Amino acid sequence: MNSEEIGKLSLQKHSEWRGKIAIRPTVEVNGRSDLSLAYTPGVATPCLEIQKDISKSYELTRRWNTIAVITDGTAVLGLGDIGPEAGMPVMEGKALLFSRFAGIDAIPLCIKSKDVDDIVRTVSLLEGSFGGVNLEDISAPRCFEVERKLKEVCSIPIFHDDQHGTAIVVSAAMKNALKVVGKKIEDVKIVINGTGAAGTAIGRLLMHSGAKNVIFVDRTGAITPSNPGVTSEHAILAQESNPMHEEGALADVLRGADAFVGVSKPGLVTPEMVHSMARDAIVFAMANPTPEIMPDLAKQAGAAIVGTGRSDFPNQINNLLAFPGVFRGALDVRASAITEHMKVAASDALATLVGDKLCADYVIPDPFDPRAVEAVAHAVAEAAKADGVNRI
Repeated sequence: MNSEEIGKLSLQKHSEWRGKIAIRPTVEVNGRSDLSLAYTPGVATPCLEIQKDISKSYELTRRWNTIAVITDGTAVLGLGDIGPEAGMPVMEGKALLFSRFAGIDAIPLCIKSKDVDDIVRTVSLLEGSFGGVNLEDISAPRCFEVERKLKEVCSIPIFHDDQHGTAIVVSAAMKNALKVVGKKIEDVKIVINGTGAAGTAIGRLLMHSGAKNVIFVDRTGAITPSNPGVTSEHAILAQESNPMHEEGALADVLRGADAFVGVSKPGLVTPEMVHSMARDAIVFAMANPTPEIMPDLAKQAGAAIVGTGRSDFPNQINNLLAFPGVFRGALDVRASAITEHMKVAASDALATLVGDKLCADYVIPDPFDPRAVEAVAHAVAEAAKADGVNRI
């Protein structure tokens, strides 16, 4: 089916489903004795236990396995600012994936405000109901501030999947791709086109993983101290990246680059630009549904390895490989935060799953690989313990 046919069928199914998730009881209430235990008067005793020790809320309620999926509806898929109510089908879909792949209960909450402080206050006031928060489809640069402020006031993990889930999977794919072409991450030049939530997080995680020469590019060209982009976040990136202070448009800085990561718009990369890259170039063109350059054109122009966000080409870079396992691991050790070390550990775990099947067309596991959640969860939990952010 083409995209139009899929859209029509999806609309029909959503009309039939009337929601993709539901809350169901986990205990039976068939008589007065059951009622007295699950509700009044018996329920008063666990309430008082939690009053004495709030951490008991993880043991005596479902908080241990429940997260909030939060959006303001300003960056929903490729649809942009469509509003919180219109974003609900996506948030329900995300909750469905958390349940299906990691057994996590996720509650979608769509906030009717674009004000950073409104969002932060709303989420922080609800903190006691959840074991973690997944931020979703909040536009940049506000998403950075929302996440930053929530981390300051909340004692549960705050994870913006558009940023960090994407970064984890790209980092894993990049590590394996570099193995295939025989290059080291500390020696290569990586160009990232698109400096929104995903592009910024990808670059930072790659740098945290050892990359020394990462160049960010936005519509103003390469981000440098003399060209600090258009946001305060870009100005920070100018100080953190591009050590050689390369300037110019995307075509200029791609010359001699070992890798390209695109989280931008369709058709921005030409075969000539790929041809100007270093030998055995890596091209992750992830604009969806149409990438910055189609895989066949990139390979014809000399790219050794190509990845996209699409399921109909090899090396699909999909957040589904990351976020269920990240939250499973964080919840399992009752983590208070998700650290950089935990993200790197998740990335390394995904990269390792490829094993001896590693080749140019297989640098990242399939999104439905049944091993992914367990491997990522274990790595995240162990990293949380090493960082001292675990509470059990």
